[in-house]
Amino acid sequence: MDIKQIRTLIAIAETGSATRAGELLHLVQPAVSRHIRLLEEECGVPLFERERHGMVLTDAGRTLVEYGRRALRELDKARAEIGPATTSVSGRLTIGLLASTSRLLAGELVARVRARYPAVTVSITVGYAGNVLQWLEAGDIELALLYDTRSSTGLQAEALVDERLYVLGPPGEFTGNEPFPLKGLKDRPMVMPNASHGLRSIIEHALAVAGISVDVVAETNALDLQKSLVAKGFGYTILPTSAVLEELQAGTLSGAPVGTPDLSRRIVLARAAARRPSPASAAAAPILTALMKEMVDQQAWPGAAWIGR
Repeated sequence: MDIKQIRTLIAIAETGSATRAGELLHLVQPAVSRHIRLLEEECGVPLFERERHGMVLTDAGRTLVEYGRRALRELDKARAEIGPATTSVSGRLTIGLLASTSRLLAGELVARVRARYPAVTVSITVGYAGNVLQWLEAGDIELALLYDTRSSTGLQAEALVDERLYVLGPPGEFTGNEPFPLKGLKDRPMVMPNASHGLRSIIEHALAVAGISVDVVAETNALDLQKSLVAKGFGYTILPTSAVLEELQAGTLSGAPVGTPDLSRRIVLARAAARRPSPASAAAAPILTALMKEMVDQQAWPGAAWIGR
């Protein structure tokens, strides 16, 4: 198989049509059909099901598309690294942000990267810590903000921020900023992130150490839904301030820092140690680090303490 065949495969997968794929790739229809036929012959399995309304990937086709996209990304990175030296950085920056930090950081990060390196395309993927870690290990992203990854091998990580966690409730439930003791949650209804969220393990560990049982009335993998359920009075939750800053300021949620014991999470900037960073990734990492430090120093990130270099 060659690059043209892989590009044809991906184009058909994205458009659902060999005709539209040919138009995108500036290929005549016989060439498109030939590329797919050769791929299927080499793989020994059909890659598409030809249906009335278009072409649909088979399971084998979906697998090959996934690996094909990764291969093309790696080739693009290689071209950027070995191409003629220029004074500007170009290419694609792929970065994963935690769902809780994306609203706080994403907009300003894009603005700063584009202002400094206008030839860089910024691709941001948002998810819970478990998902972001999987994407980083698989090579789908190059940089990622994660919770402390001391248990993960093969990563190069720099600790940047310790962020205090808050107990959140409906409007008016908490007033002032006095710490709320963890034991105050005993037997209370809780809306929890699901198991793929790294924050879930932090919360459960703290509750277990304190000998506290809570009533989990709902769990979700959607941060907005989690906050909505709390705002509507279904229960309480624990989140970092970066995830709820707008809601606290607007008064749609109320909150207090968790106290006795204090509860926090550590955020690190991580990359795969075995992969050479692309020029775009190497250029963007210090921009993201400086942005986070600036937000902490200017108190635009309440409850956060800077621990980076």
